[in-house]
Parts: sequence; structure tokens; C-alpha cells
Amino acid sequence: MSAAPAVGRAAAPARHAFSLRPSRPPPKIRKPLKRGDKGLPIPRCKILIRDTHPSRMMDHYFNTLQDDLMYMTYVHESGPRKPPRQIRLKFDPEDPYTKNRANMPVGGSHVGREPAPVSSWDNVVRLERVQIHTMVKEAVSNRTNLLGPIMMLRAISGETEGGGGWRTSEGVQVVRGVKAIGGWLRPGVPIGAKVDLKGPKMYDFISTLTEFVLPRLREFSGFVMPASSQQNFTPSSVSGVVSLGLPPEAMGLFPQIEVNLDAYPATTGMHIHFITNAEGQGAQNKARALLSGCQVPFVRK
Repeated sequence: MSAAPAVGRAAAPARHAFSLRPSRPPPKIRKPLKRGDKGLPIPRCKILIRDTHPSRMMDHYFNTLQDDLMYMTYVHESGPRKPPRQIRLKFDPEDPYTKNRANMPVGGSHVGREPAPVSSWDNVVRLERVQIHTMVKEAVSNRTNLLGPIMMLRAISGETEGGGGWRTSEGVQVVRGVKAIGGWLRPGVPIGAKVDLKGPKMYDFISTLTEFVLPRLREFSGFVMPASSQQNFTPSSVSGVVSLGLPPEAMGLFPQIEVNLDAYPATTGMHIHFITNAEGQGAQNKARALLSGCQVPFVRK
């Protein structure tokens, strides 16, 4: 009587041959995943990583700053604008002898003379992208000197090529020489690195810059603005791009680098280009007003 139940208990596990147990290895995939050019497996479905949390600085722009900029930069026009004046060309475009020649207008480029677009709700100044650029002269003699700046830009921006499934993410790019300069730079020689930030990442970068880096810089009162007497129709003032420079010691103040500063052999300076949609006369002043609303300090001496 006592042997029968013992046999039944011993034979019970054989009925559940396909039950999952922690000690049993996972089942093998019949069709292995394909691998790309870099040897990484390609998933069967398209994976796209989206934002995991809202950006505080981006919410500040769309909820508060955008309305203030609309009020500050609005220019009321009572009637329609006059048609633009036709600029006379140097050569007759119908002349077959000058048809394929570079026909510049009389008086040079008139880009700075073009007025700003009509003020409306859909062309309020906004950030399009932020570009971080660093130049390393030592990379001309030894390109391995670029490894440190490239790793720094990756740590600061968090960008990788095609990261998160986004094809528009180009990651950190190597900047190469375009033409020979002074005999020390040749075309195609690596000379620096750059990275473009778009979307919430550029707002997070501005937040980190204004809250952790700029307040800790010694003897820093703000970025110097040009004199008020400067003309507002120069090529730089109508581009809508604000470029700022930071010294090498500012690179080590970013929290992503400060936590492990010994991992980088040397720090380099960098240029930050804030590219906006502003255009026409006074475009750069609108871009500075946008950055000033994001707590970027400016001073005029």
C-alpha cells in the first residue's frame, strides 16, 4: 500500500516534460536574428525609443516663453507690404554670351537688406537644433587625440548614430579639413568633432548648461554682446544663429564628465551654436531674446 503512492510521485515529473524551471535553459530560437554590418543582431520588428519623461525646459518654452516672445517681437503692419525692389544684374540674362556666367546683382549680396517675415503665430522664434563643436589641433599629427573629445561629446549629448531607432540621429561626427591652410592642415585630415542636438535633448542640454556649468565658472558675468551701435543688417545679424564659446575648464563642469573626470586625458574648449528659425533684419536679437529666456546670461560692455 505504501509503495504505490511513492511510484506515482516519482513518475509525476515525467508528465510535465515541457514545464519551465529556473534551472532549465531557455528554448533555442529556430531562426536566428540577422546581423548588420557592425555584427549587432537586427530585431524582427522596428524598435523606436521615445521620450521617457517630459522636458522641463521644453515645457517652459511652449507654456510661457513662446507667448512672451510673441509679445516682445511682434511688429504690427497696417497694410500689405510693397513688392521687393528688383535689383539690377551685372549682365543681361538673355545674352547667350553671359548665360552661364555668375551673374551677381549690382552692389553685392543683398541678403542683409531683406526685411523680417510678417509677424504671426506660426513664425515665433524657436530653436531648431544646437550644435556643439570642438577643435583639437593635436589631431593633425596624431588622430588618436580625438578620442577624448569624442567621448566627452558622447557623454554630454547622449547621442549615438541611429540611437533609439531614429534615423535622423547622426551621433558624434568627425570634422575634417576642407582645404589646405598654412601648410599645417590638409583636406581630409581629422581636426575636430561635432554633434547636433534636436528635440528634447537640446532643451536638456540648455538646462544643464545654465544650472550646472555657467554658475560655476570663475569670473564669468555673461556672454559679451556686440555694441548697440553695430548695424543690424550684417550677414551675422540676419542669420538667426547665436554662437558661444566655453573654455576647457567648463567641459569638466558637466555632471556627465565630472563624475568620472579621470577617464579623460585632457579637456578641450568648445563652441555652441544655437540655430533658430529667425531670419531677416534683427534675427540675431530675437535669437538672443530666446536664449535669455532660457537663463543664458548676456552682458554688453
